[in-house]
Amino acid sequence: MKKTFLIIAAFFAIAVQAQEQKNQVPQISVTGEGKVKIVPDQAVVTVGFQNSGKDAKEVKTLNDEVVDKVIKFLKKSGIPATDYKTSNVSLYKGYDYEKKKSNFQASQTLIITLKDLSKYDEIMMGLNDAGVNSINGVEFKSSKIDDYERDARKKAIQNAKQKAQDYVSVLGQKVGKALLITDNSQSYIPQPMYKGNVMAMAVDGGAQRETLAVGELEINTNVSVTFALE
Repeated sequence: MKKTFLIIAAFFAIAVQAQEQKNQVPQISVTGEGKVKIVPDQAVVTVGFQNSGKDAKEVKTLNDEVVDKVIKFLKKSGIPATDYKTSNVSLYKGYDYEKKKSNFQASQTLIITLKDLSKYDEIMMGLNDAGVNSINGVEFKSSKIDDYERDARKKAIQNAKQKAQDYVSVLGQKVGKALLITDNSQSYIPQPMYKGNVMAMAVDGGAQRETLAVGELEINTNVSVTFALE
């Protein structure tokens, strides 16, 4: 009886396996890449200012005066209040071991988004006049980044389908519908590719001085796609 049961179980397993093989859809898995290069139309500038002195209240007052001048200048230049913010404020007591005396240092950092790059030189010179004494970095961005990312995704799928067609055309088969799509793209900040596109500022005599190389941004998207074969 036990032997008969084992034979029936084995027969059933073979039948199931045969049915699975029969129902298995021929398929191909490929990866696709989509690249889009864009010219930035915005810049995020990080600037700072520092003051030092013997009295904490004095150095804080000096910093507050700079903040007031900077904000008034930005408003006058047409920069919306939503496009600039304080990112860091510090006030601390330091000690000079050589001179054997202490002093206070106050500093503040502002992040400013310039949505009109033609104002770059005007803004930077005005900030300098207002008391900003350090530029901590400039990051270029695009106001249409979402649209460009969508374009990159579409190109990645098109690239994957073309790869699949290249492979199976040799076999006399056709690429069918997509069975599985996996987005392999990682969170990232588009990296600048410095290539021409220089901002210029007029100088005495009407000549142009190159002051800002905005370069290009490159967006990369990567997908894995499994297609059915017909």
